[in-house]
Amino acid sequence: MLRELEPSVERLLERHLAAAHDWLPHQFVPWSGAQDFDGPLEGAAWQPEQSALSPAVQDALVINLLTEDNLPSYHFEIAVQLGRDGAWGAWNHRWTAEEDRHSAVLRAFVHARRAVDPVALEHLRIRHMAAGWSLGCSTVLHGLAYATVQELATRQAHRNTGALCGDRLGEMLMTRIAADENLHMLFYRGLFADALRAFPDDAMVALADVLCEFRMPGTGIPGFRARAVRVAAAGIYNLDVHHEHVVQPLLRALSVMTAPGLGPVGGQAQERIGLYEERLKAQAARARALYARMNASRTLPLSP
Repeated sequence: MLRELEPSVERLLERHLAAAHDWLPHQFVPWSGAQDFDGPLEGAAWQPEQSALSPAVQDALVINLLTEDNLPSYHFEIAVQLGRDGAWGAWNHRWTAEEDRHSAVLRAFVHARRAVDPVALEHLRIRHMAAGWSLGCSTVLHGLAYATVQELATRQAHRNTGALCGDRLGEMLMTRIAADENLHMLFYRGLFADALRAFPDDAMVALADVLCEFRMPGTGIPGFRARAVRVAAAGIYNLDVHHEHVVQPLLRALSVMTAPGLGPVGGQAQERIGLYEERLKAQAARARALYARMNASRTLPLSP
């Protein structure tokens, strides 16, 4: 399977390199507005009132940053599953180099803006990275399906965080990061489309498994559930967003519900995806009503 898909990896990597524009993270950090923190430099300790961001946007930035921090685990998982040689290895290394910018610039930005508690953030980083992360997927096709869904979900989470942060530079930064994630999604989506043509039944089963059990890689962050509820209620990332901006676009782009060449197993998986999408739509409607009541009563759960 890896050998058969390698020409697709070579083609899509060339396309990616032609479309990707390198950018300089240090240019997106407001250094002139920064202030020393307490400690060896004898600056001022962080105080909650120093952050100009809403609690939900703070939560989103923490989730996004800690998710990006776990890059070593992601690189390891991809290398183990896809190998370090040839086009597969070249893609993994390039992808890792591009992704590494995200955690570096996000951390510098939140520190310079005093956007979140830096001490709590560092404690969370240590705990989250020390726990590691595992994809838990059984096949190469499961891994490719997960990467396709996750990259699009991450793009949308970054984009919406920027749109709601009320900070011009913050929005510019999150838009820039989201552009990287979009190119990564296009690579994986193109590769999975080729896999769906080459291995229709196995690929459809993998996609059904991933969609029905999808979890973002940041779910292992301590206190994730409470933060995710606030992020969802604010409209940054919730079931509506997941359905409208992730699941539906992918199903259309991959022509999942009209894919040809399926046998009985692939057909059953296709039907499972259709039923999942209907359930997701209903769950999103119920969650939307719940968040409306929560926002109206202003009783969002407190930080853990």
